[in-house]
Amino acid sequence: MAIPAAAGVLVVLLAWLAGPGLLGIDNGVLGAPVQAEVTNPAPCGQADAKETVKFTVAGKAHEGTLDGCGHGRGERVEVAVPEAVPDQGAVAVTLADTSMGASDGRRPLGMALLVFACFSGGMFVYRWLSIPLRPRPGTAS
Repeated sequence: MAIPAAAGVLVVLLAWLAGPGLLGIDNGVLGAPVQAEVTNPAPCGQADAKETVKFTVAGKAHEGTLDGCGHGRGERVEVAVPEAVPDQGAVAVTLADTSMGASDGRRPLGMALLVFACFSGGMFVYRWLSIPLRPRPGTAS
C-alpha cells in the first residue's frame, strides 16, 4: 500500500514542479497589452488571414500584423505587443485576451484530476494485490 501511495504523491509533486505547461496551460505573457486600431481588415473567407493595425508604444506610432479576421476598419482592439519593438517595419502582434495566459481555475482543476487519477490507480493496484491466490480447479494440492 505504501509503494502505490508514494508513487502517486511523487507523480503529483513532479507535475506541480513541472509547472503549468505540463497541463496544457501557458502562463507566459507574450507582451504588454496595448490599444490598437485596425487599418486594413481581412475577410474571414481566406486562409491565413492577417490584418494590419496601428498602435502607439512609448510615444511612437508603430504598425503591426495581426493574425485574425472579421474586424472593421477603424475598430479598436487590444493587442499584445512584444517587449522589444523594432523602430521600423511591421511588428507581429496577437490579440491580448487570447495570449495573456491562464488566470482561471484550469490549473487547480487539472491538478485535482491528476490527484484523483493517482489515487484511483493506487487503489486499483492495492485491490489487485490484495486478491488471495486460489488454486485452479482440478489441480491437487
